[in-house]
Amino acid sequence: MTCYDRHDLGLLLLRLGTGGVLAAHGAQKLFGWFGGAGIEGTGQFMESVGYRPGKLSATASGLAEWGGGILLALGLATPAAGAAAAGGMAGAAAVHAPNGFFNQEGGYEYAATLGLAATGIAIAGPGRLSLDHALGHVLDRGWMVPTALGVVAAGTAVVVGTRNKRVRQEAETGGQEALFED
Repeated sequence: MTCYDRHDLGLLLLRLGTGGVLAAHGAQKLFGWFGGAGIEGTGQFMESVGYRPGKLSATASGLAEWGGGILLALGLATPAAGAAAAGGMAGAAAVHAPNGFFNQEGGYEYAATLGLAATGIAIAGPGRLSLDHALGHVLDRGWMVPTALGVVAAGTAVVVGTRNKRVRQEAETGGQEALFED
């Protein structure tokens, strides 16, 4: 008989809470559930904040949140799930960063909290009350943690960097595209 300790129970609660919130947030983008805009509306929003193409950006963001959230809640492929969710939240934080930290002012507090929680779960592992543990950790090897986090960090840096450059250029030109590149 296996006796689960508070570490396992704590990770289960953290995975269920963080994963559930992320999955619901992604379902708003992908399916329009819970009052969300779905792919079309989210794609238009993504375009308006500099992520282009908008529909592709909405799909990628929605899948990172919905898929990453479900996998985190289940404790399956935990390094990849946590990294994907963290990358999605880094993209959201970039949009909200000009508003400061606190969510009540439109800041990045919410996105940062979810991203850090997802990263922490990816690093700590899912605990014994997880599908990863039940499957012998075939999708949760030690080398997978830095690999998943590194790949997602590099991809996120490119996407967010491109978006930030586009937003700066549009602010400088008043929304007009430059006729000639420098």
